[in-house]
Amino acid sequence: MRKIATLLIHFLAVSIVLIAQDKTPAVLPRPDFHFPGNIGRTYVESDPAQFPQMVKAPKGAPNILLILIDDAGFGQFSTFGGGVPSPTMDKLAADGLRFNCFHTTALCSPTRAALITGRNHHSAAFAGITELATGYDGYTCILPKSCGTVGEVLRQNGYATAWVGKNHNTPPWELSQAGPFDRWANGLGFDYFYGFNAGDMNHWNPILFENHNLVPASKDSNYYLTTDLADHAISWVREMKSIAPDKPFFLYVAPGATHAPHQVPKEWIDKYKGKFDGGWDAYREETYERQKKLGVIPPDTKLTPRPASLPAWSSLNADQKRLYARMMEVFCAYGAECDYEMGRIVDAIKQLPDADNTMIIYIAGDNGSSAEGGLEGSLNENIFFNGFPEKWQDNLKVIDELGGPKHFNHFTSEWAWAMDAPFQWTKQVASHFGGTRNPLIIDWPAKIKDKGGLRDQFLHVIDIVPTIYEVCGITAPVELNGAQQKPIEGTSFAYTFPKDSIKAKGRHETQYFEMAVNRGIYSNGWMASALSFEPWNPNRESFDPDKQKWELYNVENDFSQANDLAAKYPEKLRQLQDLWWVEAAKYNVLPLDWRGTVRMNAELMGRPSLIRGRKSITYYPGTIGVPDAASPPMLNKSWTITADIEVPDNNANGMIITHGGLEGGYGLYLRDGIATFVYNYLGIDRPTFVSKEALPKGKMKLVVRFDYDGGGLGKGGSITMTANGKEIAKGRLEKTVPIQFTIAEGVDVGQDVGSPIDFTYKMPFAYTGKIEKVTVDLK
Repeated sequence: MRKIATLLIHFLAVSIVLIAQDKTPAVLPRPDFHFPGNIGRTYVESDPAQFPQMVKAPKGAPNILLILIDDAGFGQFSTFGGGVPSPTMDKLAADGLRFNCFHTTALCSPTRAALITGRNHHSAAFAGITELATGYDGYTCILPKSCGTVGEVLRQNGYATAWVGKNHNTPPWELSQAGPFDRWANGLGFDYFYGFNAGDMNHWNPILFENHNLVPASKDSNYYLTTDLADHAISWVREMKSIAPDKPFFLYVAPGATHAPHQVPKEWIDKYKGKFDGGWDAYREETYERQKKLGVIPPDTKLTPRPASLPAWSSLNADQKRLYARMMEVFCAYGAECDYEMGRIVDAIKQLPDADNTMIIYIAGDNGSSAEGGLEGSLNENIFFNGFPEKWQDNLKVIDELGGPKHFNHFTSEWAWAMDAPFQWTKQVASHFGGTRNPLIIDWPAKIKDKGGLRDQFLHVIDIVPTIYEVCGITAPVELNGAQQKPIEGTSFAYTFPKDSIKAKGRHETQYFEMAVNRGIYSNGWMASALSFEPWNPNRESFDPDKQKWELYNVENDFSQANDLAAKYPEKLRQLQDLWWVEAAKYNVLPLDWRGTVRMNAELMGRPSLIRGRKSITYYPGTIGVPDAASPPMLNKSWTITADIEVPDNNANGMIITHGGLEGGYGLYLRDGIATFVYNYLGIDRPTFVSKEALPKGKMKLVVRFDYDGGGLGKGGSITMTANGKEIAKGRLEKTVPIQFTIAEGVDVGQDVGSPIDFTYKMPFAYTGKIEKVTVDLK
């Protein structure tokens, strides 16, 4: 017996060692290499030398392609019953699995932080988008070192890692060329980055970075952003597999589509002419029927009604219908083109030798469809963020230009609601599935055999990371780069991959939701929901969360949250409300903050800044691509621009200094020697002040002074322009931008990168003379 016991102990010890060897380290990085042999006085007397070997991923670890579409609703793409063609999603769904109970956070940066860390968005300090950051633990938008990313963990476990597209997880005050760079994509564990560091981007004239370097503007007259992103993703993955074919890759692709601006080549728009003439109410009904036919919603699902504040399509006049149908045609083209480009990436990966062992995760939306275009649509999304509505009559005037380079356009809130069929509400509304439930498709030929299968277990975006770790055979580290790690807060759903898992009990039992005090709590089939503000209203002042109305749904039997049971089961509702506060305290959700557009103003919020406190800022030629957050805060105050330049002749041309672009800002330039100052008021108006005569050849001190009237935000003031002390132009700005010039574009000196401030010149409009310096003085 003693001998048997000894053998059993030995067997268990060996088994434990073998198991441990199969696991990746719980502490990363691995310790420095130390030679394990004997070392004598010389190499002759020493054991043979050994080199530390490169880290290899666990045997059989798959390649991973993670695609995240922007601002897409559950009922948007055809794969889930919508009207926007999505053949790439269709093909992946036919070969893999569809998930119809997958949830996001209802907003961009928060979902993306949760996606790459496996922690709830407040745990990862992303209560909102980076432009709304405040100084509370869950709200700083500074990704904690305790929330290591999947990119960093995979990189240290033998993966090649790349991020192509949108990065909206770097604090705006860290986005300039001065860094720091530890929270840029490269610093978050991605060997390669090509894309943009902003919430959205102009698709015709983007500001892009390759790793830390500003990408020169394309000279291709047919340039289009999503095509460019796909090209770089394909190039990177092919290069990696050519150089290191046995090394698995993790490729994260995050296109700007279908977030505003809704910009797309005209030939794509023309494909869908007339398709949406029936309007949003008919679209919802048609989508609902298609969803039932596809089986992506249960047959007894109810189609939720239109909110009372949204008009019926039948109530519109002919011009409104013509305009709004065109907006939807543009949006459909935008989404279809994006899916096509994602298909090019998928096709390239499917041609690789190890394609079968590639897991493709395709998430159609980081939140529901966006209602930020307002009730009448928008030519410039930045108008919404400055707290102003738009009039449909202004949109109608440029109906044929929608989707092109002159506008930062966004369709109406009604269309956003339609895209979220069969659910209530839209993006921002974390309390209801219209804001949080997004299509998920996973294709992995080597492991997923239930082709075309559907899974309905409750899942959340924080479940993606632990699922990746499980299928890759990687241990979530307890320490990463010297920082103790928060536990992964999601739950792996790899258990849903086998054929016999269709009826497997869901393992994600409780999940809180919160976004701008839109609150929800899911627990074992029940959902309590509390709306704070309608998403098409950007102005949010007084609010009492204790008076917020709560609704109750049994989502096991009520897929679309159509039947409010709050009055029937008040005790159940109270139980879930109490649970919400418990989860909120646990995950840094508090304090609740319902403020709207005012939080977009970094100066008013006191966010860190390279510029704050400086009354005089001097720029030198070659300073371009400075982000808005690192550019002078020239709103709601007086200021002076002083440009010390040399005019080569009386036909000099080019930009001297500009801040912003298509969405808003200003520009000071010479055209045929004429000094010109343009103030772009959110694309609505462009007051222009010009000298009567061309500036003479020679050194020149060109000054533009703005004297603010005061009396609040967005007031007017007087403009005076002088050349070598002589007044050359004068006038008034009757109103000014109150919250932010632009979403992403900041200062350029000597040329214009990104989008133009007006449409009278050709980019990059480099100055033909010399610039000594340009100084901005803030009063």
